[in-house]
Amino acid sequence: MLKHRVTSWCGTWYGYRKTEYVYFHYYSFPLVPLFQNLHRFFFLCSLSLSHLNIVFNQIKSTKGIKKITASMKMVSAAKLKGDENRLAVAKPFNAWATRISGSPTLLEDATFEDIPTKSLLVPITSDKGLCGGVNSFITRNVKNCVATLAKQGKDCDLVILGDKGRSQMRRLLSDKIVRSMTEIQAPGSYSLASGLASELIAAGAYNYDAVVLIYNTFKNAAVYKQVYTVIKPLKTIGDVEPMVEYEFEPDTKSEVLLDLYEYMLTSHVMHAFMDAATSEQSSRMTAMENASKNAGEMIHALTLKYNRARQARITTELIEIISGASALEG
Repeated sequence: MLKHRVTSWCGTWYGYRKTEYVYFHYYSFPLVPLFQNLHRFFFLCSLSLSHLNIVFNQIKSTKGIKKITASMKMVSAAKLKGDENRLAVAKPFNAWATRISGSPTLLEDATFEDIPTKSLLVPITSDKGLCGGVNSFITRNVKNCVATLAKQGKDCDLVILGDKGRSQMRRLLSDKIVRSMTEIQAPGSYSLASGLASELIAAGAYNYDAVVLIYNTFKNAAVYKQVYTVIKPLKTIGDVEPMVEYEFEPDTKSEVLLDLYEYMLTSHVMHAFMDAATSEQSSRMTAMENASKNAGEMIHALTLKYNRARQARITTELIEIISGASALEG
């Protein structure tokens, strides 16, 4: 005869824990099926409990992510309103510069034939992520532009605005990058645009045939397009003299045109920066809305999975209890 101490953990279902001593013969004992079932029961319980904890933790973390994305959507919506107001002011301010250099051109299906032989490309991207495809679209179009210009026998260099664009373009276009500007203060202003234009001039903007701004233009809260603006210097090239229909006083026209070019470049940079910032906030708002929706769907699916696993665990435990009781009766 052997004396065994058995703790019935199944009793916790009913609010108590029972300990009993069972006596049986080593060779002939009817309780062997019970001990075998208990061993399997404890093993299955441990597996199902760990699985439930994993699913529960996933639900908890997903709910936290949903709260974050919902908050970011509200913040982006508030910032979008301010950026739209600033863009509405920047458009008429830049109207005179647009009449001189021309309207922006859509990058979609562009041939880039209007870009001169030697140009300085200035892609405008963001410093922060989680804003949809605003930076990826600009990077993709810049790579296409550089490849197309190379096929046409034209040369170009890059001055990148924004950390995300720099990190994406330096992998394949590192030999083209002459300068990059990151951690740009937001929201934009004319003084900020003036500083950015000064950096472009310091990078040698006068030594190029044109400065090409590549940026996202805002259409509405759900749509933005990629465009580029060609800004050519106001200087005499061969027999072509700029602004011949105007009279200049004093007679030093070259100095006046030089100052006017700096002012025009600043105006274009301000408008492009405002346009890109508004597109960034609209894209971030849409991205965070989609992320919150996806998190809600994931929480629903995980909750169903958790409930099914919990019900399966309860059913398994009940079956094991009944099997043990049947073995005792047998």
